[in-house]
Amino acid sequence: MTEGHWSARLHSATSTVAWCAALNALWLVFTLLGGVVFGIGPATVAACVLARRRTLGESIQARDFAVIWWREVLRGSVVILPVVFVILALWSNYSFFSALGPDASAVRLVTLVACVLAIAVGCYVGPLYAHYQLPLWSYFFHASRVALARPASTVLLLAIFATAAFITAAAPVLLLFISIGAWLHTNTWLCVRFFEENERRLADPNIGPATTGPPRAPLALPTQPLRIR
Repeated sequence: MTEGHWSARLHSATSTVAWCAALNALWLVFTLLGGVVFGIGPATVAACVLARRRTLGESIQARDFAVIWWREVLRGSVVILPVVFVILALWSNYSFFSALGPDASAVRLVTLVACVLAIAVGCYVGPLYAHYQLPLWSYFFHASRVALARPASTVLLLAIFATAAFITAAAPVLLLFISIGAWLHTNTWLCVRFFEENERRLADPNIGPATTGPPRAPLALPTQPLRIR
């Protein structure tokens, strides 16, 4: 590889890190500005919208985050807050049952599985809201469909979420500087790629997953594109 190629890659990586740090700072500031409860929804939506724009190569202005946050105070809260509350409730229940010891192992496992599923669905909700114009009630429904129908994509998103959570737990100071912004950017970037691939397959039914290897069993997971509307 030429020196120019490495220089371009270094510039791209540096730009991405700076972008994630800026996104992290904006998310924290505007979440606190809304008193957390009324700030986390629109702040998450604004971050996903701007991450999507950057992914698609669209221009981003300095005031865009504030404009989107203000516009989405109500709608963003309606879409994001229920997901946050469900995840927090399930995690709290899991922690409670964990403290009870072996006697609560069964219910603890069920709660953990439910929490993981809620996180999986939650990974799609913000990017779905940024990418599609749908009735407010339908975002959770479509996020659930995508999460269950595309297990490979969902596992990847969960792995990234778990990695971000583990690194942040090991170095909590990163929460103030980059962890949230990096996760929101990466999660949205991947989701937009998934949505675009799904739309291409809807537009051209001949586009599909690779057919090499043994034929799929009758009970294999679905591979058809999903209609999101």
